[in-house]
Amino acid sequence: MKIEEQKEIISGFKHLELLANQVVEGFISGMHKSPFHGFSAEFAEHKVYNTGESTKHIDWKLFAKTDRLYTKRFEEETNLRCHLIIDNSSSMHFPKLKDNEPFYESKIGFSVLASAVLMSLLKKQRDAVGLSIYSDKFEYYAPEKGSDRHHRMLLNQLENLLENPKESKNTNTITFLHQIAEKVHRRSMIVLFTDMFQDGKEEQLFNALQHLKHNKHKVVVFHVIDEKRELNFDFDNTPRKFIDVESGEIINLFAENVKEEYEKKVSDYFKKLSLTCAQNKIKYVPVNVGANFEKILTTYLVEKQNFG
Repeated sequence: MKIEEQKEIISGFKHLELLANQVVEGFISGMHKSPFHGFSAEFAEHKVYNTGESTKHIDWKLFAKTDRLYTKRFEEETNLRCHLIIDNSSSMHFPKLKDNEPFYESKIGFSVLASAVLMSLLKKQRDAVGLSIYSDKFEYYAPEKGSDRHHRMLLNQLENLLENPKESKNTNTITFLHQIAEKVHRRSMIVLFTDMFQDGKEEQLFNALQHLKHNKHKVVVFHVIDEKRELNFDFDNTPRKFIDVESGEIINLFAENVKEEYEKKVSDYFKKLSLTCAQNKIKYVPVNVGANFEKILTTYLVEKQNFG
């Protein structure tokens, strides 16, 4: 289901879970012949029962036929663990939306819905999911679990991000990525949603991303941008006041006077990010706010296939 169609169905984030489920159902139904596995609850194979193991999954019908004890090994036993990380700094709450604009056309709103969409898919595939949220402080951490109660708790945290926007909060991505790396012990896919505003600290950022890989984790960075304003600098040529939402610094200028130089610097920065991530075997995916979520879901499924 495309984002334009979703706008006509649901506009408020109070229905975050319902909207996320609709996105996933639309995506799955659109895959005519899926190369991906894991949508089924069928067990993969049997294994011999060992004394002392739980008897919960013993296949008694097979026992009646063979007089030997086997347990069902379900797909969920080999599925992955996924840890979602959301940058909740003030710059992620850009642009400031009007009352009639959908919440997912801001960077934080898009990241929240994209996370909820991934959580919906993870739940269908019986994958365990965890969540970290940071800004100028480490706001929230939950380890990877697969229960319904855990899923609801994480959705509530996502909804809270939209209800309580950040005012003048700097990003401390580097510090908190190192802390998260120390917390996630079991091998996982780590998915980061951030706008990558690091004020000249790119090398330290990549060191932190490398730290996330230290336990053979797979790292995916979704670089969330407002393409119209932040990439293409699409403003009319009237005098404008540009305010740094994190530092409060103000610059008055005509957009046309700096557009060409601005676009070149941003393009160069994006290329550097992409190249450095590739060199470090980190999956780098730029995503535009308000876009549909096919790129998010496809990236996850492809990376999961390569996770073995």
